[in-house]
Amino acid sequence: MDASIDKRKLVTNCDIDDLVESAISGNFEAFDSIMVHYRDRLFGVIYNMTLNHSDAADLTQETFVKAFRSISKFKRKSSFFTWIYRIGVNLTLTFLKKKRSKYFFSFDQFFGNTSNSDSQLFLSKENSSVKNTLLNELHEKLNEALSKLSDKHRTIVVLYEIDGISHKEIAEIMNCTEGTVRSRLHYAKLQLQSLLSDYVR
Repeated sequence: MDASIDKRKLVTNCDIDDLVESAISGNFEAFDSIMVHYRDRLFGVIYNMTLNHSDAADLTQETFVKAFRSISKFKRKSSFFTWIYRIGVNLTLTFLKKKRSKYFFSFDQFFGNTSNSDSQLFLSKENSSVKNTLLNELHEKLNEALSKLSDKHRTIVVLYEIDGISHKEIAEIMNCTEGTVRSRLHYAKLQLQSLLSDYVR
């Protein structure tokens, strides 16, 4: 069994506070345990914002480097989870603004997590060959639709729909109110569904 998996299992939410305290004191092993605990989940968020393994890996690594260098500035006004996610999201948003890369999104994940039973029913009626063709077209169109969203709207969709982060945590990560999160998420979904109206009914 992979050693990193064993190590991750040993770290619980209760342990994080102790590890953070130790890391602030300069304990490299404590910070390494923190990194192992959050690495996969943070990578997943960044990957869903960039859909590029190399960029996501680099940005994840950059996030932990920046977090380690500035961990003494962690004021405990929010959870460490929120603090390090804010670093990762901000770094990725800055990266995306510079690169202006194309974005991809999973149709299954987005609509599968909503109550849009009509779209699911529509797809379920098609045979597998037709369904695959439709899904391929939908992925392409969804990519185009997401590229028309602002970085902040797209980020909130990724954090909420893909990573399952609560409105409250997203508000802390994005440094805005929960009302703003709900409003942006609602607007983003309406815009996406409008842009995909010819494919989802």
